[in-house]
Amino acid sequence: MSWPGAAAVANGEIRSDGGDGPPVVVKLGGARAVDPAGAVGDVAHLVANGRDVVVVHGGSTAVDDLLADLGKDAEYVETPSGVTGRFTDAETMEAFTMALAGQVNTDLVAALKNAGVDAVGLSGVDGGLLTGPRKSAVRVVEDGKKKIKRGDHSGTPKQVNDGLLSTLLADGYTPVVSPPMFGMESDSEGTPVNTDADRAAAAVAGALGAELVILTDVSGVYADPDDPDTLIESVATGAEYDALADAAEGFMTRKVMAATEALESGATAVTVADANVRDPIVAALDGTGTRIERSAVVEESAADAAAADAEVDG
Repeated sequence: MSWPGAAAVANGEIRSDGGDGPPVVVKLGGARAVDPAGAVGDVAHLVANGRDVVVVHGGSTAVDDLLADLGKDAEYVETPSGVTGRFTDAETMEAFTMALAGQVNTDLVAALKNAGVDAVGLSGVDGGLLTGPRKSAVRVVEDGKKKIKRGDHSGTPKQVNDGLLSTLLADGYTPVVSPPMFGMESDSEGTPVNTDADRAAAAVAGALGAELVILTDVSGVYADPDDPDTLIESVATGAEYDALADAAEGFMTRKVMAATEALESGATAVTVADANVRDPIVAALDGTGTRIERSAVVEESAADAAAADAEVDG
């Protein structure tokens, strides 16, 4: 999959300058339906106006295409909780690394460079950027039965080398982060493993105290997934969050999960928005898509803490 270039900063257009505020972490999907051109131009715009930006990308289409070229079918499994994900055996892991950390990351860095951004490509393995335990066996549902499938190369980031990202940002670089992550198999040894790019972006956003924008091929989360007129625009309370979680289906379930992890770990807000509209990142920062405030996730825990304090004081 190649990432087309984009015009750098639009001349004479009225757009948010983006100069103030926390860093922005942009999760750019790698599905065929996601056009990255608008996001590339927006990153250039934000960086030119003094906003720190980190890009995290996926690349599922590129991985599947490479596997097909190698004569291997992509394998997806469903977890008992209903989430569908890639099963990454050893051969798939090789293709995953070649496609994402190689082709997709390099093409996106080149597109950003052509747009005037001093981009630096990193995988989650570089500098221990994304680290967590390797998961070699996963629970799956096959033919209605729960099973354990072994030989997986996957993991979820538990630590982020935010110092590395902060150093690059302070020196004027824009990090472009790709899976794989460094999966620990013991206290001292690890190996590259697949990780979900949404959750990787969530970990980065939480570590940096950033605003997370998850770009996908729909306008956000819909109350009725079959009705595009039911877009959930704002989520600021626990009740609104519960409604959001109930509405999320299919691939959107993972994005809501990632948003939750980001907010719980320190992100200021998360917006799920359409990558294919004009100025998609700026539009998301200005309020389009589904915006989830930190209060929607931390509200209940804060209330519980206050109640606990009251009991102690009493």
